[in-house]
This record gives sequence, C-alpha cells and structure tokens, in this order.
Amino acid sequence: MKSSNTGQEILAIARKIIAEEGLGAVSFDAIARHIGRSKQAVLYWYPTKRDLLVAMFLPWLEAETRAAEEAVSDATNKNEAIGSFVRAIAAFHLADLDRFRMMYLALQTTQLKSDISGSFVAGEEIYSVTNRLYGMLADHLGEDQKAARKKAVVIHSAVLGLVLMCALSDALRDPLKHSQADLIDALITTLTE
Repeated sequence: MKSSNTGQEILAIARKIIAEEGLGAVSFDAIARHIGRSKQAVLYWYPTKRDLLVAMFLPWLEAETRAAEEAVSDATNKNEAIGSFVRAIAAFHLADLDRFRMMYLALQTTQLKSDISGSFVAGEEIYSVTNRLYGMLADHLGEDQKAARKKAVVIHSAVLGLVLMCALSDALRDPLKHSQADLIDALITTLTE
C-alpha cells in the first residue's frame, strides 16, 4: 500500500519547483533529487507527468469550485448569485496568489515539452470539475442553459482577470489605485447591470 505522505511530499516539492523555477523545471529527476529518492520512487506515485500535474492542480480546482458552490447555494436571484460567485472566487484566489499563479498562469507561461502538453489536455477529471463550476452558476442565471453557461464562463474569466491584475500589482509591489474590495464591487456592478 502506498504511503500518502510520500505522494504529498512529491506534490509539495513539485509545487516548490514551479514556484521557484517555473513549470519547465519540473522533472521526475529534479523531484527525486529534492526528496532524496530515486526517480523510480517518484514514478511509482506518478507514472506520467500528466498524472503529476493532475494531482497538483485538481485539488485546487475542486477547492475553487466548492468555494463557489457554497457561496452561491443560498442565492435567491440571478444578481445575488453573480455577486456571491464573484466574491467567492476572488476571495479564494486573493487569499493565495502563489496558488493562483500556479493554477492559471504556469501552464500558459511555460513552453511545455510534448510529453506534458500532448497529454495535459483538459482530461475528464478536470472537465468534470469545471463543468460543475459553470453548470452550478448557469443554473442560477435563469436563461437557456447554453447561453447561461457561456455567461458563467465569461463571469469566471472576468474574476480571474481581476485577480490577475491584483497578482501583477503584488508581484511588482505597485499598489493599485483602488482597493481590491472596491474593484470586486465594481466588477459585480458591471456584471449585474
């Protein structure tokens, strides 16, 4: 039986490598060096880079979705659902900008080798989580399902864009002119007009 401590240690090291050196620096050899084990020990836990990346990112996507589901569950109308969704997603990501950067920027900003990019197309595991996220918000928008789902994707993208600007401001140590709370309120107002 596999010890989950080793699997979690591998994930922690992989995340540390991404944070310090970028996604391109993640390799089974690099992880093995950091944990003082053989490459085969790492491969035992995560036989492919896709398996490793899914194990790293999927729990975060699940947590993001749960935060949104909890926030929107008591919404009584479309605008309340949008406001609750925006606040929940923004709060989730603003609480840990390094996690946000890894979730939404690492894969886009690194030239992936074919052994990662060819197999790290949004697999069933990731699709089922994002489908749940967008479907849940779409159910609260009171439109036909196809239009509501498109709107849900756009709303999520708008929140991520706002968080991206906050993350950029943080990285540059250049404060935004408006507070995060004011920007979130302005986004909600824009989306609910």
